[in-house]
Amino acid sequence: MSVFEDNPFGEPLVDNPFADPAIQHATKNASSIQNSLEDYNPFEQEQNKPQLQINSNNAAVVQPLSQNMTSPQAQTSVLPSHTSVQITTEELQRRQDELDRKAAELDRREQQLQGLNIPQLNNWPPLPDNFCVKPCFYQDFNVDIPPEFQKLVKHLYYTWMFYTLTMCCNIIGGLIILLHSGSFTNFGLAIFYTVLFTPASYVCWFRPAYKAFRNDSSFNFMVFFFVYFFQTIFSVFQTIGLPGTGWCGFIVAVSQFNSTAAGIIVGLLLLCIAFCFGLTTVANIMMITKIHTIYRSTGASIDKAKAEFTTEFMRNQHVQQATSSAVNNAINSQLNNSRY
Repeated sequence: MSVFEDNPFGEPLVDNPFADPAIQHATKNASSIQNSLEDYNPFEQEQNKPQLQINSNNAAVVQPLSQNMTSPQAQTSVLPSHTSVQITTEELQRRQDELDRKAAELDRREQQLQGLNIPQLNNWPPLPDNFCVKPCFYQDFNVDIPPEFQKLVKHLYYTWMFYTLTMCCNIIGGLIILLHSGSFTNFGLAIFYTVLFTPASYVCWFRPAYKAFRNDSSFNFMVFFFVYFFQTIFSVFQTIGLPGTGWCGFIVAVSQFNSTAAGIIVGLLLLCIAFCFGLTTVANIMMITKIHTIYRSTGASIDKAKAEFTTEFMRNQHVQQATSSAVNNAINSQLNNSRY
């Protein structure tokens, strides 16, 4: 029987065998498989493999790569985090060094309080090593002064520095008066006062206050209050500025004003110096008030200051030598008298 003949069941046979749905589905699957084989890239897996990278610390880092290559910004974003780690490490090292320095200073201060003899090199005034004059005092607020009084003692030191600067400005004011009116008195006295009072003020009232807070010494507090009281009164006279006294205060400044332009300029310059003396006076009053309040709160008294003075006086090497020589002379004289 021919395939083109009628089906015995009454239905004609299919003329095109590829029109069968099952065959068409199989053909589509075969074509999709062929397309996938054509698009297959055997090197793609090599690109997607993790790559080994070496960073700046010679440490191996495995970095997986996606199908899309990492952009340059994503690659360079790793560098700032590494740099921040380095900065943090340097900061920690700096803080550690600072803590070690403070610990050494506290240890030295504790040894000083225990009475151990530790040599200290004088560091004030800060002069060059090859200078003909060497430093005369040792001064270190962080080591000598208790932490709760360091700010106050530093303010007192700044007051002394401002007073010294004002004294130097007073010399300039005396020179201005000399050039303007020909009077040499203010200029000469200004130089003399600056050379005399600048070191005297440091030794007579700042150093006693420094030693008072360092050793909790009532005797040094008494010395400071006695000298600083007269210093405060003296600064009031400097601010007033009587003529012929060598101080460029308000009276001297006002007396230099006249109708000329030079007189106005000279008067204004001298007024600036007078205002500096006024600020010094205000600072002196504030400092003596604060320090006296702290002194009274510690329970110090004149009896304690006398006891400290007696103790320090007897510990003085020269006093001990004089006392021992006097005792020896007295014993020798008694022995000689007994022989005769």
